[in-house]
Amino acid sequence: MHVIGRTDKVDFPEFELKNIAVKTDTGAFTSTIHCSHTAEIIVDNQNYLEFKPLDPTFEGFTDSVVRTKDFQKRVVKNSFGTSEERYVITTKIIIFSTEYSIELTLSQRGKMKYPILLGRKFLNKKFTVNTAQKNNSFKQKIIKISSSK
Repeated sequence: MHVIGRTDKVDFPEFELKNIAVKTDTGAFTSTIHCSHTAEIIVDNQNYLEFKPLDPTFEGFTDSVVRTKDFQKRVVKNSFGTSEERYVITTKIIIFSTEYSIELTLSQRGKMKYPILLGRKFLNKKFTVNTAQKNNSFKQKIIKISSSK
């Protein structure tokens, strides 16, 4: 098992996002990503979810629009303990040079320091959390890039 710190930087290849800041949140069950635009649309009589991961206030924002048919709505508790309905999608995340599947709820986190929270459902049986450390995966990535030159 890898040791993940309180923060890190990861890649989301399906969203074309690299080195995106994430916060480890063992108090959250589900992982969450900030989206600046979220809408259900109909294209050729099929229902899609369209959204923009992040927004211009976050480093790594690409202004790309993601469109998927693979989504659902689920009631989750937010950080204040209030239940709210959110869209849920599944995508890929690369951390410690390994690609994993991750379920993300789409949320408004524009006023937060970190656009993405990694919750227990994703962390469980993959990582040990050490809150005294940070950016372990990103540091490993930089060392790997430096040694390949």
